[in-house]
Amino acid sequence: MILPIYAYGQPVLRQEAKDITPDYPNLKELIQNIFETMYNADGVGLAAPQVGLPIRLVVITLDVLSEEKPEFKDFNKVYINPRILETDGEEVLMEEGCLSLPGIHESVKRKDRIRVKYMDEEFNEHEEVVEGYLARVMQHEFDHLDGKMFIDHISPLRKQMVKGKLNALLQGKARAGYRMKCVK
Repeated sequence: MILPIYAYGQPVLRQEAKDITPDYPNLKELIQNIFETMYNADGVGLAAPQVGLPIRLVVITLDVLSEEKPEFKDFNKVYINPRILETDGEEVLMEEGCLSLPGIHESVKRKDRIRVKYMDEEFNEHEEVVEGYLARVMQHEFDHLDGKMFIDHISPLRKQMVKGKLNALLQGKARAGYRMKCVK
């Protein structure tokens, strides 16, 4: 089932998400619904707070990039209770967008290597070092679990320049090709 994506201004997007346990109600169905919602919106990642749930759950697909990057073929992963343990490497500036902020794209600096800990959908624990584009996507999505958004990483000047678009979202004027739940 395709869920509405919560737009900028929804309080859940600024909450710190809570860990979940294997007995979380209808977890497998929820994971499927979040994947379906992400695919429908042409996203590469979606965090549970973006569908209104303050829980530490993220899905990521990089399969759409597999023509240029064959290593991403069939890459569809679930991250439960993820944490970034450390960031490393050089800072790389790259444009980002967000399904909760339709129409806003800004360049964001992020480290290109991270060490993460998470559980998969079977609640097996993993710890790994991730580099490159996947590290960026994970940092962006895991930020949502800590109540942060990519616009928190841009300069005050850039934030001022997108203020009109942010205010439009706060007034319920989101324009997206997918269902959204706006503040108003």
